[in-house]
Amino acid sequence: MDLRNKIRNIEDFPKEGINYKDITTILKDKDAFKYCIDRLVEMSRDVDFDIVVGPEARGFLVGTPLAYATGAGFVPIRKPGKLPAETISYEYELEYGTDTLEMHKDAINPGDKVIIVDDLLATGGTVYATINMIEKLGGEVVGIYFLIELEFLKGVEKLKGYNVESLIKY
Repeated sequence: MDLRNKIRNIEDFPKEGINYKDITTILKDKDAFKYCIDRLVEMSRDVDFDIVVGPEARGFLVGTPLAYATGAGFVPIRKPGKLPAETISYEYELEYGTDTLEMHKDAINPGDKVIIVDDLLATGGTVYATINMIEKLGGEVVGIYFLIELEFLKGVEKLKGYNVESLIKY
């Protein structure tokens, strides 16, 4: 399936000069959505992992079905103030500003093997922040998967040393 035809491009969102890749068109297409999750399951088939981590909010949309399909747990990464228990946080840069992410301190135990899943790899800041928090808690990142990778932003360079795979590359 050619997933590029399933993605809506929105010019100048969230700010001028950004060409936003909207995956809601994949999510509403039952065949495309199933195809994406099935491909993520295939990508992770030979990887030993305990937990799938998904950054807010689109990482939830692809991470939870992957966790369910593989029998793993799921841990959400949230924006500040959204998690009720004690958290750790990490501030990072986006391609269009800065942001902070948080994770419950008890979400990852030392030795947990973790896969990170998100919709898009741009500059790598969101995933780098996520890796930082997982490793600070003693977890091991054993795979990082994306639906889309914007190769021209070279985010994968920030993730050297990790197994990074993407379904679609622009």
